[in-house]
Amino acid sequence: MSDRPSLGVGLMSGTSLDGMDAALVRFAGPTQAELVAFVTRPYSGEERAAIRAALAGGPPREFARLHVRVAEWAADAVARVLVAGGTDPAGLGFIALHGQTIWHEPPLVSWQLGEPAVLAERFGVSVVSNFRARDVAAGGQGAPLVPLADVLLFGAPDAPRVLLNLGGMANLTYVERRGREEGALAFDTGPGVAVIDAVARLVDGAAEFDRDGAIAARGTPDEAVLRDLLADPFFALPPPKSTGRERFGDAYARALHARVPGPDGVATAVELTARSIADALARWVPPGVEVVGSGGGMHHPGLVAALERRLAAAGRRLRRFDELFFSGDAKEAVAFALLGYLTLRGRPGNLVSATGARGPRVLGSVTPA
Repeated sequence: MSDRPSLGVGLMSGTSLDGMDAALVRFAGPTQAELVAFVTRPYSGEERAAIRAALAGGPPREFARLHVRVAEWAADAVARVLVAGGTDPAGLGFIALHGQTIWHEPPLVSWQLGEPAVLAERFGVSVVSNFRARDVAAGGQGAPLVPLADVLLFGAPDAPRVLLNLGGMANLTYVERRGREEGALAFDTGPGVAVIDAVARLVDGAAEFDRDGAIAARGTPDEAVLRDLLADPFFALPPPKSTGRERFGDAYARALHARVPGPDGVATAVELTARSIADALARWVPPGVEVVGSGGGMHHPGLVAALERRLAAAGRRLRRFDELFFSGDAKEAVAFALLGYLTLRGRPGNLVSATGARGPRVLGSVTPA
Protein backbone atom coordinates (compact mmCIF):
# COMPACT_ATOMS: atom_id res chain seq x y z
CA MET A 1 0.00 0.00 0.00
CA SER A 2 1.36 3.46 -0.86
CA ASP A 3 2.05 6.17 1.69
CA ARG A 4 -0.73 8.43 0.40
CA PRO A 5 -3.01 9.94 3.08
CA SER A 6 -5.23 7.27 4.59
CA LEU A 7 -8.24 7.30 6.89
CA GLY A 8 -8.53 4.46 9.37
CA VAL A 9 -10.35 3.44 12.53
CA GLY A 10 -8.47 2.07 15.50
CA LEU A 11 -10.43 -0.07 17.97
CA MET A 12 -9.38 -0.81 21.52
CA SER A 13 -11.07 -2.72 24.32
CA GLY A 14 -8.76 -2.95 27.30
CA THR A 15 -8.51 -4.70 30.63
CA SER A 16 -10.73 -2.11 32.31
CA LEU A 17 -13.73 -3.62 30.43
CA ASP A 18 -15.52 -0.27 30.20
CA GLY A 19 -16.28 -0.39 26.50
CA MET A 20 -15.02 -0.39 22.92
CA ASP A 21 -13.03 2.74 22.01
CA ALA A 22 -13.00 3.84 18.37
CA ALA A 23 -10.71 6.52 16.94
CA LEU A 24 -11.10 7.83 13.40
CA VAL A 25 -7.60 8.89 12.36
CA ARG A 26 -6.18 10.48 9.21
CA PHE A 27 -2.57 9.59 8.44
CA ALA A 28 -0.22 11.51 6.17
CA GLY A 29 2.68 9.28 7.25
CA PRO A 30 3.71 7.27 10.33
CA THR A 31 4.57 10.41 12.29
CA GLN A 32 1.61 12.49 11.11
CA ALA A 33 -1.72 11.43 12.60
CA GLU A 34 -4.80 13.62 12.98
CA LEU A 35 -7.59 12.49 15.29
CA VAL A 36 -10.80 13.21 13.38
CA ALA A 37 -13.29 11.76 15.88
CA PHE A 38 -13.41 9.53 18.93
CA VAL A 39 -16.24 7.62 20.60
CA THR A 40 -16.60 4.96 23.25
CA ARG A 41 -19.28 2.35 22.77
CA PRO A 42 -19.91 1.42 26.45
CA TYR A 43 -20.34 -2.17 27.50
CA SER A 44 -23.61 -3.00 29.21
CA GLY A 45 -23.60 -4.83 32.51
CA GLU A 46 -24.53 -8.04 30.69
CA GLU A 47 -21.72 -7.60 28.17
CA ARG A 48 -19.14 -7.01 30.89
CA ALA A 49 -20.46 -10.07 32.71
CA ALA A 50 -20.01 -12.15 29.54
CA ILE A 51 -16.38 -11.04 29.26
CA ARG A 52 -15.70 -11.72 32.93
CA ALA A 53 -17.25 -15.17 32.58
CA ALA A 54 -14.87 -15.88 29.69
CA LEU A 55 -11.93 -14.62 31.73
CA ALA A 56 -12.92 -17.10 34.43
CA GLY A 57 -13.12 -19.97 31.90
CA GLY A 58 -16.12 -21.52 30.22
CA PRO A 59 -17.34 -23.92 27.52
CA PRO A 60 -16.04 -23.53 23.93
CA ARG A 61 -19.52 -22.49 22.76
CA GLU A 62 -19.41 -19.36 24.90
CA PHE A 63 -15.93 -18.38 23.68
CA ALA A 64 -17.01 -18.85 20.06
CA ARG A 65 -20.12 -16.74 20.51
CA LEU A 66 -18.21 -14.03 22.38
CA HIS A 67 -15.68 -13.95 19.52
CA VAL A 68 -18.48 -12.81 17.20
CA ARG A 69 -20.19 -10.58 19.77
CA VAL A 70 -17.00 -8.59 20.39
CA ALA A 71 -16.76 -7.97 16.64
CA GLU A 72 -20.39 -6.83 16.56
CA TRP A 73 -19.72 -4.37 19.38
CA ALA A 74 -16.68 -3.18 17.44
CA ALA A 75 -18.77 -2.71 14.30
CA ASP A 76 -21.22 -0.62 16.30
CA ALA A 77 -18.31 1.54 17.53
CA VAL A 78 -17.03 2.00 13.97
CA ALA A 79 -20.46 3.09 12.77
CA ARG A 80 -20.72 5.58 15.62
CA VAL A 81 -17.29 7.12 15.06
CA LEU A 82 -17.93 7.51 11.33
CA VAL A 83 -21.09 9.47 12.17
CA ALA A 84 -19.19 11.54 14.75
CA GLY A 85 -16.54 12.33 12.15
CA GLY A 86 -19.05 13.14 9.41
CA THR A 87 -17.42 10.45 7.27
CA ASP A 88 -19.07 8.28 4.66
CA PRO A 89 -18.08 4.60 5.08
CA ALA A 90 -16.94 4.68 1.45
CA GLY A 91 -14.12 7.00 2.48
CA LEU A 92 -12.74 4.61 5.08
CA GLY A 93 -9.41 3.00 4.23
CA PHE A 94 -8.95 0.33 6.89
CA ILE A 95 -9.88 -0.85 10.38
CA ALA A 96 -7.43 -1.94 13.09
CA LEU A 97 -9.07 -4.26 15.62
CA HIS A 98 -7.25 -5.00 18.87
CA GLY A 99 -10.06 -7.19 20.22
CA GLN A 100 -10.68 -8.19 23.83
CA THR A 101 -7.82 -9.92 25.61
CA ILE A 102 -9.01 -13.14 27.22
CA TRP A 103 -5.68 -14.73 28.12
CA HIS A 104 -2.19 -13.21 28.18
CA GLU A 105 0.58 -15.68 28.95
CA PRO A 106 3.83 -14.74 27.21
CA PRO A 107 6.01 -16.17 25.83
CA LEU A 108 3.39 -18.80 24.98
CA VAL A 109 0.28 -16.92 23.91
CA SER A 110 -1.67 -13.67 23.97
CA TRP A 111 -5.28 -14.30 22.90
CA GLN A 112 -7.80 -11.65 21.85
CA LEU A 113 -11.42 -12.26 20.82
CA GLY A 114 -13.12 -10.39 17.96
CA GLU A 115 -13.82 -11.86 14.52
CA PRO A 116 -12.35 -9.48 11.89
CA ALA A 117 -14.43 -10.95 9.06
CA VAL A 118 -17.55 -9.39 10.63
CA LEU A 119 -16.02 -5.93 10.19
CA ALA A 120 -14.63 -6.62 6.73
CA GLU A 121 -18.07 -7.72 5.53
CA ARG A 122 -19.92 -4.82 7.09
CA PHE A 123 -17.62 -2.00 5.98
CA GLY A 124 -15.92 -3.44 2.90
CA VAL A 125 -12.39 -2.52 4.01
CA SER A 126 -9.31 -4.47 5.06
CA VAL A 127 -9.18 -5.27 8.78
CA VAL A 128 -5.93 -5.75 10.67
CA SER A 129 -6.26 -7.85 13.82
CA ASN A 130 -4.40 -10.34 16.06
CA PHE A 131 -1.60 -7.83 16.60
CA ARG A 132 0.14 -9.53 19.52
CA ALA A 133 0.64 -13.05 18.14
CA ARG A 134 3.62 -12.37 15.87
CA ASP A 135 5.60 -10.62 18.58
CA VAL A 136 4.93 -13.52 20.97
CA ALA A 137 5.98 -16.02 18.30
CA ALA A 138 9.22 -14.05 17.98
CA GLY A 139 9.92 -14.56 21.69
CA GLY A 140 8.38 -11.27 22.85
CA GLN A 141 5.82 -10.40 25.47
CA GLY A 142 3.28 -9.27 22.86
CA ALA A 143 2.85 -6.19 25.03
CA PRO A 144 2.90 -3.34 25.46
CA LEU A 145 2.36 -2.38 21.82
CA VAL A 146 1.40 1.27 22.30
CA PRO A 147 5.07 2.31 22.84
CA LEU A 148 5.81 2.64 19.12
CA ALA A 149 3.04 5.25 18.92
CA ASP A 150 4.55 6.94 21.96
CA VAL A 151 7.87 7.15 20.12
CA LEU A 152 6.50 8.24 16.74
CA LEU A 153 3.68 10.54 17.85
CA PHE A 154 3.80 11.56 21.52
CA GLY A 155 7.40 11.95 22.66
CA ALA A 156 8.74 15.45 23.22
CA PRO A 157 10.87 16.84 20.36
CA ASP A 158 13.60 18.24 22.60
CA ALA A 159 13.61 16.36 25.92
CA PRO A 160 12.92 12.94 27.43
CA ARG A 161 9.33 12.14 28.37
CA VAL A 162 7.44 9.29 30.02
CA LEU A 163 4.04 8.35 28.59
CA LEU A 164 2.04 6.60 31.33
CA ASN A 165 -1.14 4.70 30.53
CA LEU A 166 -3.53 3.94 33.39
CA GLY A 167 -5.88 1.32 32.02
CA GLY A 168 -6.87 -1.89 33.73
CA MET A 169 -3.12 -2.48 33.87
CA ALA A 170 -0.58 0.32 33.98
CA ASN A 171 2.27 0.68 31.53
CA LEU A 172 4.81 3.33 30.69
CA THR A 173 7.07 4.31 27.82
CA TYR A 174 10.27 6.29 28.26
CA VAL A 175 11.07 8.22 25.05
CA GLU A 176 14.38 10.05 24.62
CA ARG A 177 13.13 12.18 21.71
CA ARG A 178 10.10 11.97 19.43
CA GLY A 179 10.80 9.68 16.50
CA ARG A 180 13.88 8.10 18.09
CA GLU A 181 13.52 4.42 18.94
CA GLU A 182 17.03 4.22 20.35
CA GLY A 183 16.99 4.49 24.13
CA ALA A 184 13.23 3.96 24.40
CA LEU A 185 12.04 1.69 27.20
CA ALA A 186 8.51 0.41 27.85
CA PHE A 187 6.84 -2.15 30.09
CA ASP A 188 3.82 -2.92 32.25
CA THR A 189 4.30 -1.71 35.81
CA GLY A 190 1.45 -3.81 37.26
CA PRO A 191 -2.18 -3.05 38.08
CA GLY A 192 -3.83 0.15 36.93
CA VAL A 193 -7.51 0.39 37.82
CA ALA A 194 -8.46 -3.29 37.43
CA VAL A 195 -7.83 -4.17 41.07
CA ILE A 196 -9.25 -0.87 42.35
CA ASP A 197 -12.52 -1.36 40.51
CA ALA A 198 -12.80 -5.07 41.30
CA VAL A 199 -12.44 -4.38 45.03
CA ALA A 200 -14.95 -1.53 44.69
CA ARG A 201 -17.48 -3.99 43.22
CA LEU A 202 -16.95 -6.30 46.20
CA VAL A 203 -17.54 -3.40 48.60
CA ASP A 204 -20.60 -2.09 46.74
CA GLY A 205 -22.39 -4.65 44.61
CA ALA A 206 -24.22 -1.89 42.73
CA ALA A 207 -20.97 -0.27 41.57
CA GLU A 208 -19.23 -1.19 38.32
CA PHE A 209 -16.15 0.80 39.35
CA ASP A 210 -15.01 3.33 41.94
CA ARG A 211 -16.78 6.30 40.35
CA ASP A 212 -15.04 9.60 41.13
CA GLY A 213 -12.90 7.74 43.68
CA ALA A 214 -15.75 8.00 46.18
CA ILE A 215 -15.23 4.62 47.85
CA ALA A 216 -11.45 4.96 48.14
CA ALA A 217 -11.90 8.45 49.62
CA ARG A 218 -13.70 6.89 52.60
CA GLY A 219 -10.86 4.48 53.32
CA THR A 220 -7.31 4.38 54.64
CA PRO A 221 -4.61 2.22 53.06
CA ASP A 222 -3.37 -0.73 55.11
CA GLU A 223 0.39 -0.26 55.19
CA ALA A 224 1.21 -3.77 56.35
CA VAL A 225 -0.80 -5.34 53.54
CA LEU A 226 0.72 -2.90 51.04
CA ARG A 227 4.21 -4.05 52.01
CA ASP A 228 3.17 -7.65 51.35
CA LEU A 229 1.58 -6.79 48.01
CA LEU A 230 4.57 -4.77 46.82
CA ALA A 231 6.80 -7.77 47.56
CA ASP A 232 5.21 -9.57 44.60
CA PRO A 233 8.13 -10.74 42.40
CA PHE A 234 6.56 -9.14 39.31
CA PHE A 235 7.41 -5.65 40.53
CA ALA A 236 11.12 -6.43 40.83
CA LEU A 237 11.39 -8.08 37.40
CA PRO A 238 13.45 -6.07 34.92
CA PRO A 239 11.85 -4.96 31.64
CA PRO A 240 10.69 -6.12 29.19
CA LYS A 241 7.68 -7.47 31.08
CA SER A 242 3.91 -7.49 30.76
CA THR A 243 0.98 -8.65 32.82
CA GLY A 244 -2.81 -8.81 32.86
CA ARG A 245 -5.89 -9.95 34.70
CA GLU A 246 -4.41 -13.43 34.95
CA ARG A 247 -2.21 -12.03 37.72
CA PHE A 248 -3.89 -8.79 38.82
CA GLY A 249 -7.57 -9.53 38.25
CA ASP A 250 -10.70 -10.53 40.11
CA ALA A 251 -9.08 -13.36 42.09
CA TYR A 252 -6.34 -10.99 43.26
CA ALA A 253 -9.00 -8.44 44.25
CA ARG A 254 -10.96 -11.04 46.22
CA ALA A 255 -7.83 -11.95 48.18
CA LEU A 256 -7.16 -8.28 48.93
CA HIS A 257 -10.78 -7.68 49.95
CA ALA A 258 -10.62 -10.66 52.33
CA ARG A 259 -7.60 -9.14 54.06
CA VAL A 260 -8.78 -5.51 53.98
CA PRO A 261 -12.59 -5.29 53.67
CA GLY A 262 -14.60 -2.16 52.96
CA PRO A 263 -13.33 1.18 51.67
CA ASP A 264 -9.92 0.55 53.25
CA GLY A 265 -9.41 -2.21 50.68
CA VAL A 266 -10.14 0.14 47.80
CA ALA A 267 -7.80 2.76 49.26
CA THR A 268 -5.13 0.08 49.60
CA ALA A 269 -5.59 -0.87 45.94
CA VAL A 270 -5.20 2.80 44.94
CA GLU A 271 -1.92 3.05 46.83
CA LEU A 272 -0.72 -0.23 45.33
CA THR A 273 -1.11 1.18 41.83
CA ALA A 274 0.46 4.54 42.70
CA ARG A 275 3.44 3.09 44.55
CA SER A 276 4.16 0.34 42.03
CA ILE A 277 4.27 2.97 39.27
CA ALA A 278 6.46 5.34 41.30
CA ASP A 279 8.79 2.48 42.24
CA ALA A 280 9.07 1.41 38.59
CA LEU A 281 9.96 4.94 37.54
CA ALA A 282 12.58 5.16 40.30
CA ARG A 283 14.14 1.85 39.20
CA TRP A 284 14.19 2.24 35.45
CA VAL A 285 13.76 5.88 34.37
CA PRO A 286 16.26 8.74 34.82
CA PRO A 287 15.29 11.29 37.50
CA GLY A 288 13.45 14.49 36.71
CA VAL A 289 11.73 13.28 33.52
CA GLU A 290 8.15 14.54 33.19
CA VAL A 291 5.33 12.00 33.21
CA VAL A 292 2.32 12.41 30.91
CA GLY A 293 -0.68 10.37 32.03
CA SER A 294 -3.63 9.01 30.05
CA GLY A 295 -6.25 6.28 30.38
CA GLY A 296 -9.25 5.71 32.60
CA GLY A 297 -7.22 5.92 35.80
CA MET A 298 -6.67 9.63 35.17
CA HIS A 299 -10.38 10.08 35.98
CA HIS A 300 -9.89 8.66 39.51
CA PRO A 301 -9.12 11.67 41.75
CA GLY A 302 -7.62 9.59 44.53
CA LEU A 303 -5.30 7.71 42.20
CA VAL A 304 -4.14 10.89 40.49
CA ALA A 305 -3.53 12.57 43.85
CA ALA A 306 -1.59 9.57 45.14
CA LEU A 307 0.52 9.51 41.98
CA GLU A 308 1.18 13.23 42.15
CA ARG A 309 2.39 12.91 45.75
CA ARG A 310 4.67 9.98 44.96
CA LEU A 311 6.11 11.55 41.83
CA ALA A 312 6.57 15.00 43.38
CA ALA A 313 8.55 13.43 46.21
CA ALA A 314 10.91 12.07 43.56
CA GLY A 315 11.14 15.39 41.70
CA ARG A 316 8.83 14.39 38.88
CA ARG A 317 5.85 16.21 37.40
CA LEU A 318 2.61 14.53 36.35
CA ARG A 319 0.86 16.13 33.39
CA ARG A 320 -2.33 15.13 31.63
CA PHE A 321 -2.12 13.85 28.07
CA ASP A 322 -5.13 16.06 27.27
CA GLU A 323 -3.04 19.19 27.93
CA LEU A 324 -0.62 18.35 25.14
CA PHE A 325 -2.57 16.39 22.53
CA PHE A 326 -6.21 15.24 22.51
CA SER A 327 -8.39 13.32 24.95
CA GLY A 328 -6.22 10.78 26.71
CA ASP A 329 -9.11 8.32 26.51
CA ALA A 330 -8.50 8.11 22.75
CA LYS A 331 -4.78 7.45 22.90
CA GLU A 332 -4.74 3.64 22.74
CA ALA A 333 -7.29 3.50 19.93
CA VAL A 334 -5.17 5.99 17.96
CA ALA A 335 -2.12 3.83 18.66
CA PHE A 336 -3.79 0.75 17.20
CA ALA A 337 -4.89 2.75 14.16
CA LEU A 338 -1.21 3.57 13.69
CA LEU A 339 -0.24 -0.10 14.06
CA GLY A 340 -2.82 -1.07 11.42
CA TYR A 341 -1.48 1.66 9.13
CA LEU A 342 2.07 0.31 9.53
CA THR A 343 1.03 -3.31 8.95
CA LEU A 344 -0.71 -2.49 5.69
CA ARG A 345 2.52 -0.84 4.52
CA GLY A 346 4.70 -3.77 5.55
CA ARG A 347 6.37 -1.87 8.37
CA PRO A 348 7.20 -3.27 11.81
CA GLY A 349 4.90 -2.33 14.68
CA ASN A 350 6.72 -3.67 17.73
CA LEU A 351 9.32 -1.84 19.78
CA VAL A 352 11.85 -4.55 20.56
CA SER A 353 13.06 -2.88 23.73
CA ALA A 354 9.47 -2.95 24.99
CA THR A 355 8.47 -6.52 24.14
CA GLY A 356 11.78 -8.39 24.08
CA ALA A 357 11.10 -9.97 20.68
CA ARG A 358 14.02 -11.24 18.61
CA GLY A 359 13.63 -8.33 16.24
CA PRO A 360 11.22 -5.92 14.56
CA ARG A 361 8.15 -7.63 13.13
CA VAL A 362 5.21 -6.66 10.94
CA LEU A 363 2.28 -7.30 13.27
CA GLY A 364 -1.18 -8.72 12.81
CA SER A 365 -3.25 -10.61 10.31
CA VAL A 366 -5.05 -8.89 7.43
CA THR A 367 -8.61 -9.81 6.50
CA PRO A 368 -9.00 -8.39 2.99
CA ALA A 369 -11.73 -6.02 1.94
